[in-house]
Amino acid sequence: MLIPACSQPPCHRVNSPARIALVIPVYNEASVLPELLRRLDLLMASHPGERWTILFVNDGSRDESAELIRRKASADPSYALVDFSRNFGHQAALTAGLAHAIDHDAVVTMDADLQDPPEVIPSLLAAWRGGAEVVLAVRRSRQERGLRRLGFDLFHRGFGRLIDFPIEPNTGTFGLLSAEAVAAFNSLPEKHRFFPGLRAWIGFKQGEVLYDRQERAAGTPGVTFRKLVRYALDGLLSFSHLPLRLLTYLGLFVAGCGFAVGAFFITRRLLGIEVAFTGFTTLVTLVLFLGGIQLVGIGVLGEYLGRIYDEVKRRPHYIVRRRVRLE
Repeated sequence: MLIPACSQPPCHRVNSPARIALVIPVYNEASVLPELLRRLDLLMASHPGERWTILFVNDGSRDESAELIRRKASADPSYALVDFSRNFGHQAALTAGLAHAIDHDAVVTMDADLQDPPEVIPSLLAAWRGGAEVVLAVRRSRQERGLRRLGFDLFHRGFGRLIDFPIEPNTGTFGLLSAEAVAAFNSLPEKHRFFPGLRAWIGFKQGEVLYDRQERAAGTPGVTFRKLVRYALDGLLSFSHLPLRLLTYLGLFVAGCGFAVGAFFITRRLLGIEVAFTGFTTLVTLVLFLGGIQLVGIGVLGEYLGRIYDEVKRRPHYIVRRRVRLE
């Protein structure tokens, strides 16, 4: 289902072949790559009017992923490879792909596991030709089950309420950026990157394409639950001051309670009323409660401070070992 975004698109989107790049991060996807390559070949064959570049970014795979892509790129000039020196993470791979696709009219970002079907890409291009500069692929349904599905649902339901500006729920890597949006995205220097948040932050006219997210074509997910939690924290801490505000509110609440309790006992003392003390249990409970709040506060401040430290070091997002079919 296609949701038109706007009218009167730039003329080059309609009247001339467009240079379309697909940016696909890869990490240990050798089992799914043959099917992905086959479906990408069908996509390009069914749309010969476009000028395609399929840009894979190998994020330090330990299997045969890089070699499979290299052989394909050697045989087909439409394919290219950026090979990292080690595993730098999914967000770094997306960053590298967009940095190497700056000479294209539009860039589609997607994962390699075929949960985001390539057959949806023509709908993304249609929305772009309709005038959208950023096209979001919105998940109408998804196939994950169990703890991962619960985590995804909780994240998408709660994340929008926690951040400082709206991000479309049920969206991820899959989508399209115009050349102007890619240039704006590439100008963002931050180290801890949350792709859906940065894509929303840069603005531009948006369109949406609804699709059904599929199961993995083969293999097991390379992103563990622990990595998903870290990714969610990066998104929250990069786009929200709410944790710091909550600490302030909690501190005011505890201080208010302490003032009220102190005023209560002072009043009883002034009125000559006997003050009964419960002793050790009450004291230990209060100390542990206040100590826990302080440790949580230090932890939240440490998360923000650690991100500042990473930015100050100014290390590159990634290191490229080799490029295939890229000047």
